[in-house]
Amino acid sequence: MVEGSMTQGAGQEPVVRTATLRDFRVPPYAQTPVPPQPQGAPPSSVPPHARDPHPPAPGASVPPHTAAPPRPPHPGNAVVGDEQPEGYTPTERDLPVIRRGDTVQVQTVAEPRPASDDGRGPLFVVGDVHGYLDELLAALGEQGLIDADGNWAAGNARLWFLGDFTDRGPDGIGVIDLVMRLSAEAAAAGGYCKALMGNHELLLIGAKRFADTPVNSGAGTATFQAAWLLNGGQKTDMERLQDVHLQWMSRLDAVVEEDGHLLMHSDTTAYIDYGSTIEDVNDTITAILTRNDADECWDLFRKLTKRFAFRDEGGSQAVRELLTTYGGQRVVHGHSPIPYLLGEVGTEEGDDSSGPVINGPHVYADGLAIAMDGGVTMAGKLLVVQLPLHD
Repeated sequence: MVEGSMTQGAGQEPVVRTATLRDFRVPPYAQTPVPPQPQGAPPSSVPPHARDPHPPAPGASVPPHTAAPPRPPHPGNAVVGDEQPEGYTPTERDLPVIRRGDTVQVQTVAEPRPASDDGRGPLFVVGDVHGYLDELLAALGEQGLIDADGNWAAGNARLWFLGDFTDRGPDGIGVIDLVMRLSAEAAAAGGYCKALMGNHELLLIGAKRFADTPVNSGAGTATFQAAWLLNGGQKTDMERLQDVHLQWMSRLDAVVEEDGHLLMHSDTTAYIDYGSTIEDVNDTITAILTRNDADECWDLFRKLTKRFAFRDEGGSQAVRELLTTYGGQRVVHGHSPIPYLLGEVGTEEGDDSSGPVINGPHVYADGLAIAMDGGVTMAGKLLVVQLPLHD
């Protein structure tokens, strides 16, 4: 095992600050404000994913930005209204955290290993993408899964995305389009590319279907539209969202088991509320989305937004409960960024000297859980990893 480590500048104390909507860098065409750059700052001070891929033409008018409402610390879940709805779990600095010595981060190989004994191709998983299309293309290319043109190049390999394709980053619809295309190309090559339902898919579906329809949040009135905006919803994603995207997202499975790995998006035991088998969970969630009831969909979103069930005291027992119910030897999940699982924080400035360094997946809960969200929205790493992990 390789002992995990987090680095920061020598002699510096960790910097903790409260993020606002202005802190989340998105391109100007999304019509949401971005942090002002210090005068004289060199272009390299802006991380690549923060730069506008479609700058306005010279002389073109740019719509003025209006002040944005405050946002709770990212990546905790935003609160609608003055009270915290039941099921929301904002990341608080005083939450219990595991000690670094109890955790590992595993370096991953750059080249695919041979196929399994039964003839199936190697198995890969992808953590939360959140609209960072360029970073996704680079990470898939590094693992040899796509070629320089972005086409499937991995033959009969198996690729699973763990959900959360949109929000916070600049091109969520582009990410969905890529995954849908790779699914067809992989199938034609004898492999497959599949995806799981994340809480942000539920959020985007709800914002499109129900907009400002009030729902019972458990702590007063809320709406999907407000929650989507507070949690990084991008105007350009909504404008480009088509029926084919909605239908694809609505049919995604929530839980699967592959080669002894129980794959799911959220680090929560709330999946058990929806069935005692994997098939039951997936059928129940699909049925909820088909019924199109705003309150029922909100309750599903609320439950799958919970996090940290495997992190603290009793975490390994929570993982064992899921494995006993659904099968598998390890849970593999996204949803909670590794820097937050480790009790570290990053910045939105892309400053490597003070941000967390994520080298690979985070193995914890007595080795029973693997976290895959490297914190790409925090200038971290978008993880594409081959399973099983080898120490």
